[in-house]
This record gives sequence, structure tokens and C-alpha cells, in this order.
Amino acid sequence: MKQASILILAAFTAAASAGCGDKGDDGVQANDSEPTVEGAGDGADGADGADGTDSTDGTDGSDGSDGSDGTVDGIACQLVDDDYGPAGTVDIDVDVVVDGLFVPWGIAWLPDGAMLVPERDGQLRRVEADGTLVEAPVATIDIGSSSEGGLLGIALHPDFATNRGVYLYYTSDLGGTVHNRVVRWTLDEAGTSATLDAVVLTDIPASIYHNGGRLRFGPDGMLHITTGDARDPDLSQAPDSLAGKILRIDPDGGVPADNPDPTSPVLVSGVRNSQGIDWLPDGRLVITDHGPSGELGRTGHDEINVVQPGANLGWPDVYRCDLGDGFSPPSMTWADPMPPGGHALYTGDEIPEWQGDVLIGVMGFDSPDQPHLHRVSLDDDGNVTTSETYLRGEYGRLREVVMGPDGGLYVTTSNCDGRGTCGDGDAILRIGRRAAE
Repeated sequence: MKQASILILAAFTAAASAGCGDKGDDGVQANDSEPTVEGAGDGADGADGADGTDSTDGTDGSDGSDGSDGTVDGIACQLVDDDYGPAGTVDIDVDVVVDGLFVPWGIAWLPDGAMLVPERDGQLRRVEADGTLVEAPVATIDIGSSSEGGLLGIALHPDFATNRGVYLYYTSDLGGTVHNRVVRWTLDEAGTSATLDAVVLTDIPASIYHNGGRLRFGPDGMLHITTGDARDPDLSQAPDSLAGKILRIDPDGGVPADNPDPTSPVLVSGVRNSQGIDWLPDGRLVITDHGPSGELGRTGHDEINVVQPGANLGWPDVYRCDLGDGFSPPSMTWADPMPPGGHALYTGDEIPEWQGDVLIGVMGFDSPDQPHLHRVSLDDDGNVTTSETYLRGEYGRLREVVMGPDGGLYVTTSNCDGRGTCGDGDAILRIGRRAAE
């Protein structure tokens, strides 16, 4: 199998208040005193490997000192004790496609080249193929109150050309209880308005933080949903809860017969707060998950996982590179927090060095040099062989990452969510390589 690479797009928010503790998924301060990150600063300087061939300096591998004295399914977890990695050297270009948005959480392309973009405050917006933001929203969703909830993920039905189905993940207070749900809307033929068709899945636990929210149709045609633990870590291990999981359902909300449990939508358990999922060519899932931010006396250690359906990522029983019976270790985890957003497998031709790579949006915080584009290569087993950074400190908070139909990589910023500098509003960026003049 071709060596895969992971590119992490990390982003910046305003410096956190000194001495505070539990931060939400996107870096907002909450309560409790923040303990010292165990082992931080003990790694190598990460200076080697900036040529993109071998950049794993600065990591603490599976020598047993971090609890990973063996492998699980061929993966030996690597712990990055300090910072994120050396600078990469592949040339890239970044263009602003559109600005003036408010916390755009995802992108879905229509057949005419226009984009549907959900804004977290409840508006579904249309951006024309030429980058023009249409003033009137396509739809307005009545969202419930939640700091990190709202209108989040979006996905088009695999047979969209026939049924015009648009799936949305949002926080609702219908029925008097705040929860997350997945609904299907029908887009009109003009692509400028939509009507509610069906509630596909409801009663996903919600909280002020840890709501998950990414939607992806997999190569199998099934809808995959990332959820958070809703600030109740034990729910991640509860088989009868939809919280802290990767869920898999059919387009109408039914449970596929080939799920690990054919009576349950749960595909992967032990998740803290994932906002990113994609698939390697061999069918394994690449999942990014947020590490703890004060709960259980733990902080940091966001992670990248390469797993099969039925895996258990271990939260809250284990974190970092710790092993436990029945748990799948991450391929890499960072002691310094870098909360990841969405990610996508790079399938474009403009940057041939990145063919087959996975690009991950990460919403950094605490210092202005955290935002970066991060590259991590995986061997056939899913172990990390390269780790390096791009665009460090050049852009604000980055959230969603998705391949466009033109072969470009598209990234949404999240600077208007109260944790960055909003300026002219949030933007959608296109990352590629311009043709030589």
C-alpha cells in the first residue's frame, strides 16, 4: 500500500487566561486548576527531517517509558513531548475563496460548483462557484443554546443528483432538553432554498462542550457521525449511549446489518470529542480526537488514530500512549494541545508530493505560533514516519478541511467564534499550487 501522510492544519486563538484549567474543545477556558503536562519538554528538538523524509525527532516512541511497551494491530504509539515538529519544505499556495462568513463548520459542493456552508449560528449559506457569498441564507435552523454546539456538520446524500438530500448536524432544544441531532433537508432545484424532510437521528447527548459534529458519507455509502462525550467521560464507554462515539447509519437512519453490533449505530467507542474522520484506501478509518483539558487531572494529548470498525480508542480509561486491554492506541499524540477539526484524504494533482496524504484541521490556542499545516506520514501498519509543520502562525483558527471537485484542498477558518480575531469575518481558503506563468 502507498505510504500515507497526514497533514494537520492547526490554528490559533487568543492566548488563554493564565492559571486556568478545563478548556472546551476549541480552547475556551472553563474551571479547575490546570495540572502540569507530564513529560512535556523532555523530547528532542525536532530539528532534523525538515526535508520531508524523516521528521520524527522530538517524539518519544514505544520504548515503554510512556506506557507503550508493545504494539496493538501493528501500531506503536509515538508521544511528542514538546511542540509539534520541524518546518516542512513542500511549496504550497493559499488563496482566499470567500470571506464574511460566521464560523463556517463545513463545505458541501453542489453539481453547479456552488458550495453549501453551515454557519454555527444556524444559517446555511450558499457560495457561488466564483466565490460570491449569497446574502439570503438557504435555510435557517433553530439551534439550541450551547457554547460549542449549533449548526455543525454537513453532507450530501450519495444520490443527491436525484433526491437533493442535504444532511445537517445541529444542537437542538426541541422537547425541552438540549441534544444533538441529524436531519435531512431537501434542496430546491435552484439551490437557493431548502425544506426539512426528516429527522434521521436524534437524542445525541449535548453539552456546553464536547459535541463532536462531523458528518461524512463513507465509501460504503453509509453516513458516519462523530460525537463528543458531552462532558461526561463515562458515556464514551457506555455501549447504550450515542455520546463519545463514531456512529454509522444508513441514509434513512437505520442500523446497517454489518455494524459491529447489528442492533447499534456505534462503529467506534472510547472517543472524547472527534471532529474528523476519513478512510485510507484499504478501508481503515483515520480518526482525530481531542485530548483532555483538565478533567481527571489530565491535559493535552490530542491524537491521530488508524483503526478498524469496532475499535475502542480508550477514553477515559487510557490516554497518551497508555495501553489497555481491548483499546486501540493512537499512532501519535501531542503533549502540547492542538485540538483537531476535520480532515480529508488529499486526492489532488497540484501538489504531487501530497498524493494520498490526509489533511487535518486543528484549532490551536495559547500562543500565536501554534497555527500550522502539519504533515505526518504513515507506514503500512499506521505508524508515524514523518512529522512536520507548514504555514505556522500565518492564519487564524482553522476548522474544516475537505477536498474540492477541482482537486484543491479547502479549509474553513473559525476566527469569529470568540477565540480568534474576526476581522472581515471567517473565510474559506484554497490550498494548492498555482501553475507557473
